[in-house]
Parts: sequence; structure tokens; C-alpha cells
Amino acid sequence: MLDLSLYLGLFLSAFGAASLLPLQSEAVLVGLLLGGAQPVVVLLVVASVGNVLGSVLNAAIGRGVERFRERRWFPVSVQRLEQAKATYRRYGRWSLLLSWVPVIGDPLTLVAGVMREPWWSFLLLVGLAKIGRYLALAAITLGWA
Repeated sequence: MLDLSLYLGLFLSAFGAASLLPLQSEAVLVGLLLGGAQPVVVLLVVASVGNVLGSVLNAAIGRGVERFRERRWFPVSVQRLEQAKATYRRYGRWSLLLSWVPVIGDPLTLVAGVMREPWWSFLLLVGLAKIGRYLALAAITLGWA
């Protein structure tokens, strides 16, 4: 039962970290890796799935958010939204490989949703970025690198 709650905590921290909330999942993963009680592969899969699904939520929100852009409570100005869309058009889907980067990665996945990036390319590129980041973190933490 304890392992299940650890995995759930890791999943939720990774999911939340991929949202627009200011959360970090790396500390949770590193702590569990250093603890050594859980299989590394399972920890990496749980963190990666949670993080990618959090990005999918961002993209889904992005797909529906533009209909509210004229509302007073909308958190981004129309000009700023158009600027973000122009930047995404300029760099294209390959910019999703930066979805793991703090501060820019989460808004990037939201804009990809606004721009209606196809799900297959979104999942492929975001998955590569998020899994790669966690693999690098595990390699550094466990001395593989």
C-alpha cells in the first residue's frame, strides 16, 4: 500500500508540474530514486506518464481557450496571445522538444493546443522531451553519467 501511495504522489507531482501550476516533480523523483526501494523503470514510467498527461491537459485547455479571449477575466491579452501564436508558427512543432524546460515548457504546450497541433506529433515530441528529461535526471542522480 505504501508503494501505491508513493507512485500516486509521484504521478500527481509530475502531472501538476506539467500544468501551469508552479510545481516541481524533480525533487520527488530524485528522493524516490535515492531511496532505492522502488524499481527505477517504474518510477520513470510513472513520472513520465504523469508529466505527459499534464501537458495533454494543457493542450486540451488550449484547444478551447480562444473562445474566451475577448472576456475581461481572460488572463492573457489578445495581443500577447497573437504574439505566442506567431512565435509557435515561426518555430513550429519542433519547439515542443523544449516542453521540458521550466517556465517556457508549460505555456508552449498550451499554445500548441491553441494552434491545434495534431495529437500524434504533440504526444511524440512532448513524450520524447519529458521522458528524456527524466532519464537524464535519473542518470545524473544514480551516477550513470
